[in-house]
Amino acid sequence: MAAAWRRVRDLLPGRADWQAVRRSPRRDLVAGLTVAIVALPLALAFGVTSGLGAEAGLITAVIAGAVAAVFGGSNLQVSGPTGAMTVVLVPVVAQFGPTGVLMVGVLAGLILIALALARLGRYVRYLPVPVIEGFTAGIAVVIALQQVPAALGVTDARGDRVWAVAADAVVRFVEQPRPAAIAVALGVATVMLVGARWRPGVPFSLFAVAAATALAALLPVDLIRIGALPQGLPAPSLDFLDLGAVGVLLPAALAVAALAALESLLSATVADGMTVGQRHDPDRELFGQGLANVASPLFGGIPATAAIARTAVNVRAGAASKLAALTHAVALAGIVLVAAPLVGRIPLAALAGVLLATTVRMVEAASLWALARATRGDALVLVLTFAVTVIWDLVTAVAVGVGVAIVVALRAVARTARLEQVPLDSGEHTAEEQALLAEHIVAYRLDGPLFFAAAHNFLLRLSDVADVRAVILRMSRVSTIDATGAQVLGDAIRRLQGRGITVLLSGIVPGHDEVLDALGVADQLRRDGLVFADTPSAIAHARSLVVDENAPRVLARNSPPGGGSAPGPS
Repeated sequence: MAAAWRRVRDLLPGRADWQAVRRSPRRDLVAGLTVAIVALPLALAFGVTSGLGAEAGLITAVIAGAVAAVFGGSNLQVSGPTGAMTVVLVPVVAQFGPTGVLMVGVLAGLILIALALARLGRYVRYLPVPVIEGFTAGIAVVIALQQVPAALGVTDARGDRVWAVAADAVVRFVEQPRPAAIAVALGVATVMLVGARWRPGVPFSLFAVAAATALAALLPVDLIRIGALPQGLPAPSLDFLDLGAVGVLLPAALAVAALAALESLLSATVADGMTVGQRHDPDRELFGQGLANVASPLFGGIPATAAIARTAVNVRAGAASKLAALTHAVALAGIVLVAAPLVGRIPLAALAGVLLATTVRMVEAASLWALARATRGDALVLVLTFAVTVIWDLVTAVAVGVGVAIVVALRAVARTARLEQVPLDSGEHTAEEQALLAEHIVAYRLDGPLFFAAAHNFLLRLSDVADVRAVILRMSRVSTIDATGAQVLGDAIRRLQGRGITVLLSGIVPGHDEVLDALGVADQLRRDGLVFADTPSAIAHARSLVVDENAPRVLARNSPPGGGSAPGPS
């Protein structure tokens, strides 16, 4: 019992969280208000798309956003309704109705809390990059298809899949065109996309929706509106609870929990990569998301997860603590209390335009093309994950993508296995190792495969190296490398460079350089003359770069991605 209580206590907010809040409260408040402006139209749109209405989206952004901000494991994360979650919820609404969705949200929250208590949050980091990119692109397509009926002004489209509903909407639009709706949707999307290129920091989504609402009120056009919203948050209620339906709803709850865990931890990882010195606690993040998903349905909100786009806005606005995300939730609550009548007059087509622009910005074409060119295995995983996401569902897509990635990785490892006779090396290079350390240079030899199953351990251990001026990564014994390994290697290099450490590569095996070049990992190092054919050349160049010989000596250990390692020349 005592151990269980200690585990729960470890997941609760601590003194370090509040110390972070006190560092720069003014900057956090400004960041939170900025995110709230961006989040308002998205919360409304995702609420409508989920099938429970704009009110549910706002409630989710306020309640889940506040709870996840306080109890989550990231200082930078912003939570609320997301497009990926609506993709999962639409069939749940169709099958079980609104009360079923609320039950699914509570069950999913309890599952997330159980995952946090079991310390399972760390394992999400092993997902391969092609799986992540594939389902992200698939989500973008699904969200875009979901907006087709509203963008065309069609309210009675039917179909058992999202692409079937979109096709039916197109047929009905051809039979009875409504040009005003499609003009509003395309206009809002165009303003957002063009504006983002012109002035990235300006909330063009809010301006575009406000302009569309004003024009709809002034001009005699036939547009469907959001409708009346209550001025305030509803009282919490447990009327939706039906313990007899738990068995039927459990599969949907597992899917929602899996997506919430996946998207939240990926978003937290992205936020860490955008900053220096921030690192989230994956188990605490699951715990916070679990509590948020238990709380949101009590007020009529839908299941929530962290939002990558809003989190990125939060980071760029200068957020440094949980106060920013909490401010975002409080600001949205204020909007609900003050401006509910105005919000209710927004045309649904305008919200469809917001999400159409969002889907365009979700897809990184250059990243997809780089992954497709990296290796045939990565391309296969990418395409399969994307296709299954669009045709079936997200959870199935992730399962298929990870399964294929494992098979491809094991095949690559098996093909590199070989038996060869080598002479015994009796020297341990101790003297040379100490000489390098005295000069504040450390050399790491990477042994074995650098692929998705081992890459993140490598990143975490390499990022901890301290008090050195130059790091030499010896690549000659890397047996295989995939897109995830290459991307993680690039992240490690950027983190070290961000701390003022020069990174040099040596001994890249022919064939591996194609993967690194496809993902742009070694481009800057090549331009700066920091890629060498052998380790002695890299050591000589590193010594020429190190100018401060009086810094304290440092001892560092090797960080192999898939096997043993030892410092020293190859």
